Formats: sequence, C-alpha cells, structure tokens
Amino acid sequence: MKRVVPVLALVCALVFGIGLVARAADIDLAKKSTVESILQKGELRVGFEAGYMPFEMTDTKGEFVGFDIDMAKEMAKAMGVKFVPVNTSWDGIIPSLITGKFDIIMSGMTITQERNLKINFVDPNIIVGQTILIAKKHAGQVKSYKDLNDPKFIVTSKLGTTGEQSTKRMIPKCQYKSFETETEAALEVVNGKADAFVYDLPYCVVFMAQQGKGNLVFLDQPFTYEPLAWAINKGDPDFLNWLNNFLRQIKNDGRYDTIYNKWIKSTDWIKDVQQ
Repeated sequence: MKRVVPVLALVCALVFGIGLVARAADIDLAKKSTVESILQKGELRVGFEAGYMPFEMTDTKGEFVGFDIDMAKEMAKAMGVKFVPVNTSWDGIIPSLITGKFDIIMSGMTITQERNLKINFVDPNIIVGQTILIAKKHAGQVKSYKDLNDPKFIVTSKLGTTGEQSTKRMIPKCQYKSFETETEAALEVVNGKADAFVYDLPYCVVFMAQQGKGNLVFLDQPFTYEPLAWAINKGDPDFLNWLNNFLRQIKNDGRYDTIYNKWIKSTDWIKDVQQ
C-alpha cells in the first residue's frame, strides 16, 4: 500500500502537467488568432475583387459598395474596429490572404474542395448556382446547358471561376472562351461573338437588367449547387468560431435580411454603380 501512494501521486502529477501544457498551447494559439491581430490593429482588412455584381462594386462616387461590403461593415462594427477594403485581383486573392495582405476574403467565393485544401471557409452565407445568358437568336432552341454541349456553340465565362469549371466539366464539347472579367465575357454574347455566357445567378440577374433586354435570353434555373462563403487562413479556430457566431447572429436579428433585400432582391442600386 505504501508504494501505491507515490505511484498515484506521480500519475496525477503527470496528468496535471499534461493539462497545463495543453492549456498553455491553447492560450498560445488564441494569442496568434487573427481576431487578436484585428483587435490590436483596430482594423479589419477585407479582401475582394470589385466588379462582381451585386457583391462588390464601385459606385459613381468611387466608393466600394455591395452585399459583401455591407456585410463586412457590419462585421467591423461588431468587432469595434475600422473597416479597411483591399481590392485585389481574383487570380491572386487566395495567395494574398495566405501571405497576410488582409484578414479575410469576402468576395462571393464559392466553396470548393480544391480551395478548401488551401484555406478554411466559414459557414455559407448565401447559396447560388450557375445560370446561362444566351443570344436571342437561340431562343427556344437552347433550353438548358445540355443543349450547348456541341462544338458549334461558343460559350464564355470568367477565368478561374466556378463558371469556367462548370462549363469545362458539364459542357465539354462546346468551344470555350475565357475572359479576365465577367463583363467582358457577357458582352461577347451581346456583341454576337459568342452564343452563351455561364455565370452565377446574382450576376446574371443584374447583367440581364442592365444590358440583356432585346439581346439575350436568361435561362435562370441554376444547373449547379454553389454555396458562397467567407474564407480565412487555416489553423485559426478562434476566428472561425467568431465568424460563424456572427453570421448566425445577423441571420436571426434582421440585419442579414436587410442587406439581402437591398442587394439581391432589388436592382434599384444599379443606377448608382459604375458601368
């Protein structure tokens, strides 16, 4: 019995020591969180690419506006810090996040398994899918993406997007043309140089309202499922936890609905945005 007590004491000491080490590791991880960095700097740096209507755009005054911009401002307000917009080219947006040029990507980014290998995503804030704008001459003949799966059709989308990926995967026989911006890709159809434009539903709604009348036919039934979400660097559970709770809060207190109705359901803002 005399030997049992020292052994038990040793075991307890080891368990306690391991607990202290784990606790210290947790504290150290929390100190390294982007949340702490944001609070210390007093600013939330948000990465996006202006031009993806209605998520992030530039208005006639030169200010950044849109669904994601308003969400970012609410986020900064909730953290008690300054909102700092960082307009970034789409092809470099993930590397820019990883290298610390901003704290979070809020740019209508679709969750994909490929992207998720490099970055972490918050819970989806909106669900969209790929839709199609076709040249008016094809009205009644092209009724879905399946009808475009033919070498005689020229289909456009934006470089490096899920619109491009979906076209290559689901319409492989078409002649695909890639463009640096979604506007260039859509105008190719308006100008009679292509037959169809594949892109996210919200953008196609806006473009149709702006320049589609008399030129295009909108196939508005999405043929893909695409959740959009904010993205952060890997290894930051504290920031991920805060963001998911923030999203849950605004979705249940009316703020999300106000922003959604303003930018997604309405097109009243179009007159105030740079064309």
